[in-house]
Amino acid sequence: MEADWVYVASISVAVIFLFVAAFQVLLSLGYPLGEAAMGGYYKVLPKRLRLVSAGNAIILLFMGFLFLQHANVISVGFTFFPTHILVWVFTIFLGINTIANLLSKSEKERYMMTPLSSIAFILCFFVAIS
Repeated sequence: MEADWVYVASISVAVIFLFVAAFQVLLSLGYPLGEAAMGGYYKVLPKRLRLVSAGNAIILLFMGFLFLQHANVISVGFTFFPTHILVWVFTIFLGINTIANLLSKSEKERYMMTPLSSIAFILCFFVAIS
């Protein structure tokens, strides 16, 4: 029964990461959403931060893939991949990210990204301990 919940949590995490990755892509393309990310200092991110957003999108997609592989939702064939360690690394990162979002000076980032990252953190933590 626990495996079913891990399966659902992993898919949920991957979906959240997919949406946040799409948001990061929009930021990297210059959409005026910057007040909800990276401290909220810019409405439209400058070029250097657009590159960071593009990189963030790639990392988020990798994180989603990793959680799906860890819970055996998908299987790519290379089982030597240390998913357990990376799941913990990403979970700890999300915990720190949630705190950073909570402390952001940007009201939009606090109210939009803090709940999203905290839900992702809780789901990731559940997957990590299972």
